[in-house]
Amino acid sequence: MTSPAADLALLPAPFLTSVMQIEPAWIDYNGHLNMAYYNVMFDRAIDELWLKLGIGPEYMKTRGGSTFTAECHVRYLREIHLGDPAQVSILLVAADEKRLHTFKELRHATEGWLSATSENMTIHMDMSARKTAPFPPDIRTRVDTLAASHAGVARPEGIGRSIAMPSKRG
Repeated sequence: MTSPAADLALLPAPFLTSVMQIEPAWIDYNGHLNMAYYNVMFDRAIDELWLKLGIGPEYMKTRGGSTFTAECHVRYLREIHLGDPAQVSILLVAADEKRLHTFKELRHATEGWLSATSENMTIHMDMSARKTAPFPPDIRTRVDTLAASHAGVARPEGIGRSIAMPSKRG
């Protein structure tokens, strides 16, 4: 039997979520997935990875720790529609004792094209104090194992981007 940390090294890098379906209520008057629901899909995706890391809902209930998103940058690159299957890949870009820097790509699950990306900084929280706190040693070991398995993955285009108007060239 392998340890929970060793099991993380066996996951694909980047991590691939289950295939998700777009719900009818998520389609806006433009006939495509409303921008808010991209975040719902990214949130559902990260919950899958958090379960693998051992920091899901049970962790909060039994150990009093959780995670909060401190910063998020979403790029909407191609419309996705009702009936399109979607899958998210998650790359753990970096981690330290309290933070996880992730980059997610939402793709059409069968055709492979990129619909959106989400880059996030997540912080670990002590829920009794409602303050940031270091990960417990067993969780930190899991995070470090995942970070090591993702270290060799080519960095996708879009990491570290900021929002700005295009510069005018004279």
